[in-house]
Amino acid sequence: MSKWSVPMSSLGEAALTKLSELLDNSCSTRGWRRLAEVAGTEKQFKCSEEELETCSLRVLEPGGSPSRYLLWLLSERACSLHYLLCCLDRIGQAEAVGFLQDLVQEGIHILAQPVSQMAVEGKNVSLICQAVGPPGLSYQWFCGKQEVSHATSPELVFRPATLQASGWYICRVHHGANFTFSRWAQLHVTRATSPKTVSSRFGSFIDGLCILRQPQSCILVEGDPMELTCVAVATPPPRYQWFRNEMLIPGANYSCLQVNMVTTAERGMYRCKVYNLFREAWSTEAQVEIGPRLFTMGIARREAMNAESALLHGVATRNLYATDKVALLIGNMTYRNHKELKAPMVDVHELTNLLRQLDFKVVSLLDLSKEEMQAAVSEFLLLLDKGVYGLLYYAGHGYENFGNSFMVPIDAPRSYTSEHCLCVQSVLQRMQERQTGLNVFLLDMCRKRNMNDDIIPKVGALKVTANIVFGYATCADAEAYEINQGGLSNGIFISFLKKWLLEDEKITVLLDKVAEDMGTCEITKGKQALELRSNLSERRALTDRIKTTEGSDELSARNLQWSKAHILPESQHLRFDCGVLVQLGFAAEFSNILIIYTQIMKIPKDILSCEAKLVYMPEDLEVDLKFTNKESPEETGSVVFSAQANGIPGCCLYTRIQGLQKLKTELAFTVCLQYRYQGIDDFIEEYLPVNIGKPLVAKLNLQAGTRSVDLSCAHAPVRSQSSSQASDLSSCHSSVEPSFAPTPHFSSVTDCGDVTPSTYCLSGPLELYGTGPPGVNIPEENQSPDSEDPPLM
Repeated sequence: MSKWSVPMSSLGEAALTKLSELLDNSCSTRGWRRLAEVAGTEKQFKCSEEELETCSLRVLEPGGSPSRYLLWLLSERACSLHYLLCCLDRIGQAEAVGFLQDLVQEGIHILAQPVSQMAVEGKNVSLICQAVGPPGLSYQWFCGKQEVSHATSPELVFRPATLQASGWYICRVHHGANFTFSRWAQLHVTRATSPKTVSSRFGSFIDGLCILRQPQSCILVEGDPMELTCVAVATPPPRYQWFRNEMLIPGANYSCLQVNMVTTAERGMYRCKVYNLFREAWSTEAQVEIGPRLFTMGIARREAMNAESALLHGVATRNLYATDKVALLIGNMTYRNHKELKAPMVDVHELTNLLRQLDFKVVSLLDLSKEEMQAAVSEFLLLLDKGVYGLLYYAGHGYENFGNSFMVPIDAPRSYTSEHCLCVQSVLQRMQERQTGLNVFLLDMCRKRNMNDDIIPKVGALKVTANIVFGYATCADAEAYEINQGGLSNGIFISFLKKWLLEDEKITVLLDKVAEDMGTCEITKGKQALELRSNLSERRALTDRIKTTEGSDELSARNLQWSKAHILPESQHLRFDCGVLVQLGFAAEFSNILIIYTQIMKIPKDILSCEAKLVYMPEDLEVDLKFTNKESPEETGSVVFSAQANGIPGCCLYTRIQGLQKLKTELAFTVCLQYRYQGIDDFIEEYLPVNIGKPLVAKLNLQAGTRSVDLSCAHAPVRSQSSSQASDLSSCHSSVEPSFAPTPHFSSVTDCGDVTPSTYCLSGPLELYGTGPPGVNIPEENQSPDSEDPPLM
């Protein structure tokens, strides 16, 4: 961690007192009120009117300081030293900036901690510890309490690794009398001929991933600190994600889960998911009980009671499982020749998070052309195999002809037909060839007849597999709607689906509950109703556990194929000639949308201010420069990405890179550093080129279409009876255009999880969600049900 990334709480009382004096004695443009205003541009640091009034009233107390109380508020909200420095610099508080820089200048802070690893005997392996601090830092490595001879560099290299090298390692970084230690990291060296599964005193070693330390159950009292630890070794190094009561904990992606002061809200069952590019494993469950309430029953007792309850209700103990779970989510919004939509972005994002909690491997993509959709489906099919649960979700424009559903890509022409679209039934036919255990299709689009398309499609015969479920957001020959609420848009279907998706129910029972809830929604009653089609004969549920039965080589190949679309570039530290150190970080909003952020990590004393911006982006991606290098993700056009949830510190500049599937070459750009020395008005610029390869879905080369197959329907030689009317646009339009009465708006409820038949989390104008061809299919010409303004679509 950089010394500037540490929280303000690390400052001593003397330092806070000095900063308070500087702010209290400054003019209004550089005082505490101005600092509160600038810091409040990040939502988590924004102070309410009541808090600002409390600050001002501190002057009435003996020795009271408004600035000291404001700094306490920022510290309580985990404000970092770097963000505080940036805010002080923006208000022109040069004396406070200089004081803060001098205060931490001599500190030693570790940027890159050593990571536990597994290695095979005879192979090269290394541990790395990278630190910043005063010039001339020294490194000293230890194995346990024994110093490693001649190990005085940031990288401890074993050429080659031997069985005797196994052990726990730590690095001591020092300068004069100052020193700090890194975290412990374990090196686990195994024989090249060791079996795939062995037992040791460390834990289970399965297919090259070994959990060394399991989290332990504990009983705590409110206010106690909590610390759960899960340590693993693997190659590549493992990553971590903690869950509580089977729900993902945002930001809990370290081996150690810490809570400074627990409350009863932290009570529950915890476990950690450990994974890398090729494998994953789950820790044992740890039960955390927070007093003074009575303790809950143990794990074994709870499972026994669940089994007993199932038998009492006439349900046999579940032994159904999936060999894997994969999902492809496509949301098309920015159509070139048709009305743009809003809801698919939010819907795909929310569904992605829910499915990941159910252990689905999810590929989420926005705005695809036909060629890209076909290639994405082909890659999706490669993830499927015998017994795998496959789920395909599509949100966007669409239509249905003769019982076949068609997904409309963003490059579809004005009057499109089936040859311009993807046929869902053709995708199903390809899925059946993979012998999947469950095929789920969730289609969030209109199902109106496409009068432009007068040829009866011919799909090959489908197999009788008794494992197919179709969840249509609306009935045949009807529209699907999206609704605006507080600047965000949700489809009606997802608004109700997300309430039930995590329930341990047969998938058809779950969708029946969604249909019942949708039927109580007054604003769409009589206009949109979920339709369920299924031939599912077993009690298959999305919550079914994954049980791998195939060879490890096949599993690794499938996981590698999936991981290609989710590999983020490694964070980089760029050192410029002027001495400024810049962190270049990356996060994924969707599988084809990358967030790049820059953060100033180190500033020399003589530089007053600086910014690191991205310039010279690839032409393939058509990046709009108006939405680059912004102070918040929202300013880049993102409405769902949270910097805080992704562990990104404050005071960064963000650039949102869309359409990564279009990238034909490696993603190369330039970082431009603009800085200004004290006493000089002009800015100086330095440039560093960066190449991050092909991130996320760009690795699959979807634009090349090398593995894509034509998923539009074959055509039978028989034309439909209405073909003679297809060219008569005016008569077709007038004969079927519906008329809806205006619908009143409803109050917004932000917590969608508490939706009941009489309380809706929906508000704002209702809009058509997916459509067919313009001027022919009804949705293009129809008005919103609650609007008498000009046509929306």
